[in-house]
Amino acid sequence: MVFFEIGIFFILPLIAIMLLITMSTVLVQQAEVIIIERLGKFDRILEPGLHLIVPFVDQRRKVLWTFTQYNSLQSNYVTYMKAFSRIDLRESVYEFPKQNVITKDNVMMEINALLYYQITDVKAAVYEVNNLPEAIEKITQTTLRNVIGSLDLDETLISRDQINQKLRIILDEATDKWGVKINRVELQEVNPPRDIRIAMEKQMRAERDRRAIILEAEGAKRSAILQAEGVKESEVLRAEGQAQARIIEAEAEAQSRLKMAQAEAQTIDMIKSALPAHADPTTYLTALKYVQALPEMTKGHNNKLIIVPYEASSLASAVAAIKNIFEEQK
Repeated sequence: MVFFEIGIFFILPLIAIMLLITMSTVLVQQAEVIIIERLGKFDRILEPGLHLIVPFVDQRRKVLWTFTQYNSLQSNYVTYMKAFSRIDLRESVYEFPKQNVITKDNVMMEINALLYYQITDVKAAVYEVNNLPEAIEKITQTTLRNVIGSLDLDETLISRDQINQKLRIILDEATDKWGVKINRVELQEVNPPRDIRIAMEKQMRAERDRRAIILEAEGAKRSAILQAEGVKESEVLRAEGQAQARIIEAEAEAQSRLKMAQAEAQTIDMIKSALPAHADPTTYLTALKYVQALPEMTKGHNNKLIIVPYEASSLASAVAAIKNIFEEQK
């Protein structure tokens, strides 16, 4: 019994000391901070690492934040609140449920967005605003309604980047006093009413059909132009070829005639050199041509004989001249 009392006497203080050490030491993880209040008043911010606090005098400040989570089973968003003392300094994303907004041309549509933010001033995020995520959500909703209300339906559908940029600038300025930096705002879904979607699909289909008809007509036009250009080039090349062929034929005929003339001139010169000085070579040539042409002239049509008159005296004299030439040559 004495040993039991002695054991309790040593164990209880040891337990009290261990409990006191546990209550007076705080381990802060990386990218987290803890706000310490001394007697209900802000004292300091604990950075990552091991810290000592005064038990029962220094207390961790608890913050109450709202979280929104999508429930895939019920296909809706569930909002819940959680109290914690460790504040995360990493960039966080907040998904907003679908909001009903009205455009400038009075079209109601559903929009949900994603917001990326990061706490830069922990003291301001805790003491300047109550429930920071809820405050960011409410100001985002009102800002989104104002921005969409200044645009019509078509501008809303095609200007997502401009809307995201405008929302980011406005929200960043509004949340600066809360110690929050808005990094990005993204419109996740933009859903116009069903009748508007049907009308837009019909309009898109009609626009695609119109573009297809235009492209087909332009293709037919281009094809006709190319065919006409091909025919034109073919005719031009054919005409140029015919012209070139005629030129070549004319040059060949001219060369032939020139050669024939040169040959006849040489023949005349040879005949002239073979005749006596007083003889005329033209008489010999005329008689020779006449004799060569006589068979052709006396041919009849359909085996009919055609009689061609001629001067017997001229022919006789020509023959005599030829005879004299041959005799002289002998």
